[in-house]
Formats: sequence, structure tokens, C-alpha cells
Amino acid sequence: MEDDRDRGLLYDSDPPSPSLSPPLSPTRPFALTFFDRERHVTFLEMMYHMLPRPYQSQEINHLTLAYFVISGLDILDALDRVHKDAVADWVLSFQAHPRSKADLDNGQFYGFHGSRSSQFPSKDNAIFTPNGSHLASTYSALAILKIVGYNLSNIDSESMLTSMRNLQQSDGSFMPIHIGAERDLRFLYCAAAICFMLNNWNGMDREKAKEYILNCQSYDGGFGLSPGSESHGGAAYCAIASLRLMGFIGDDCLSNASAPSSKANIRSLLDWSLQRQFADGGIQGRPNKPSDTCYAFWIGATMGILGANKFIDEMALRSFLLTCQSEYGGFAKSPGVLPDLYHSYYGLAAFSILGEAGLKPLCLELGVTEAAATGL
Repeated sequence: MEDDRDRGLLYDSDPPSPSLSPPLSPTRPFALTFFDRERHVTFLEMMYHMLPRPYQSQEINHLTLAYFVISGLDILDALDRVHKDAVADWVLSFQAHPRSKADLDNGQFYGFHGSRSSQFPSKDNAIFTPNGSHLASTYSALAILKIVGYNLSNIDSESMLTSMRNLQQSDGSFMPIHIGAERDLRFLYCAAAICFMLNNWNGMDREKAKEYILNCQSYDGGFGLSPGSESHGGAAYCAIASLRLMGFIGDDCLSNASAPSSKANIRSLLDWSLQRQFADGGIQGRPNKPSDTCYAFWIGATMGILGANKFIDEMALRSFLLTCQSEYGGFAKSPGVLPDLYHSYYGLAAFSILGEAGLKPLCLELGVTEAAATGL
């Protein structure tokens, strides 16, 4: 999260906020005192039909951008604005397929490409390496398919999960792509979510993954992306959501915070998380940083999974989020700047956690609505 690499799922440094119109003028303040559902539906519907030109720099993350749009519309109970079968067909066109079962031993990952360009063969020292499928893109693809009601049993899960094991490292972490990259909690979470959605855990060694997660908990109670790194709100979510998906913590983990099933220091994590709510009502990702819309989800969902949302000042948080609501629809990172898809989606997700009327409830650990998670 500290740089621009592999930013398909989580950002720490600011993601690009493509302009949809001129910047807000200081003489023209905008603020709504209510959640404007229709503005947000219009914003996402527009993004569904055509992304603005500044998003060209994020073409490699096309599937993840689509996840923000489709899942956002689902939270808003507005999936009728899209053609579900067309969405499913489009997503399926990004899947990488082995030519034969023998290819499953070639070290490549047969998941989903993040965009059309990553499907193009590339030439490196006269060796063609056409497969660029990525864990974050695969998570996004499967999440979208669940949301639009596609039956995941039709997916070639055997090839996907068998090859995904190649991405797990000896310490339990995951790389996102077969040719080498960072390895940290973001991609371990993607792997856990993929196995959960496919209802098949052959794609990872859960015990090794659990040990890696526990090694990422810091002295202050939070979690870093990797062992010894700074505690961060997004890493905390990836750690706790993964443990939940893998079955190492349950609904009663707050009352059984010392249970040996997870060995994570839950009480220390709660203390660290509660300190992230800032004076303006918003939530920061780590100490000495300003409030940011997306951490209302990353920290809020972490607290929700642990059954501790009652300790958040929800009224203050809601007030902060409303100041980030844009007159163009969507949400900005902070008050007074333009909206972007990333913060818009997690702003909507945060309002769902807060129980906003008219929004569907979330399956917090999976990042989709409960209806999509259960197939109802």
C-alpha cells in the first residue's frame, strides 16, 4: 500500500482521482446533509457505460474498476441498471486457461487477467509469456460474477486453484502473479476470498497462511502488510477478514478474544482500531494521517467482523462521510476534492455498514452484499 505497484485492490498512497468536471471552487462550497442515493446511482451508471479518459492510466486494473461499479450498484440496490448476462460474459472473457493439464506445473497462475492488454503476449528475451492473470483481478472477477448471479460451479476452478498454490510462498504469504511481485496480506486475502467463493480450499495451505497473518501483527496491536511493517487499517482488514474466511475466528471472537483458535491479540487490535477515529469524526488508516473515506470501510469492517462496531461514534463518522459526498455523485477521499471510483465504492460500503436506509447489508469479510454472498 506504500507505492503504486499492485494497486488493484487496496491503496495507501492516493489513487488517481480523475476529474469529471472542474475542481470545486472555494467560493462555491457544496455540502449535503443527507445521503443522496440517486446521485450515486447516476455516478456509477455513468462509469458503467464509459470511464472518463483519465482512467486510461488504470487500464491494467479494468476488472477491479468494474468491481467497484457493479458492487456499488448492488449496494445501492440498483443492479437493474446493468445487463447482468453481458457483464458475466465480459468478465469470463478475461479468464486464463491452460492448454492442457501439464501446463498446471509450469508455474503460471490460471486466474483472471486484469484487463484486455494484459492478455496480449509479451516478448521477453525471445520467450513469449502471455499469461498475466493476477490474484486481485481474480478476486474482482469472481466477486462480480457472484453479484450478477452467475453460477461459479461453471468456472474451471481446478485449474485456477491448482495453479494458485504456486503463488503461495514458504512463509505462507502469496505473490499476486506468477512472474514475481510483492507478497503481503493483500494477496493472501485475495487467495482466501477466492477459495471461499469457490468453496474449495485446495488453492492454499490455510495453516501456513494463518501463521503468516499472525506474524504480521505488530507490537501496537495493529497489522502490517508484512511482518515487521507499520500497522495499517487495510492490512488489519485483510488479516481479520482472511482469518474469518478461513474459519479461524467466528462470530463470537470478541467475547472469546483469548481463544487459541486464532492466537491473534484481538483486544490489542481493538484498542489500536479505536484510536483511528479522528477528531473530525472520520477514520485514518494509521497514526499521524488525516481521515480518509476508504478507512471508514477498512476499519469499520474490521470492527464489524469482530462484533465491535458499537464502539465507533457512528454519528460523527456519518457526518464526516457526508462532507466527502460529491455534488457529481460518488465520494472523494476527503472534503473539497473530486470523487473517484475507489473512494466512491468504499464510501457506499461504509454507509452500508452504518445501516443507511435503502442500502443492502454487506458480507463484511467478502466485500460484497450479503445477498450476493449467499446467492439469494
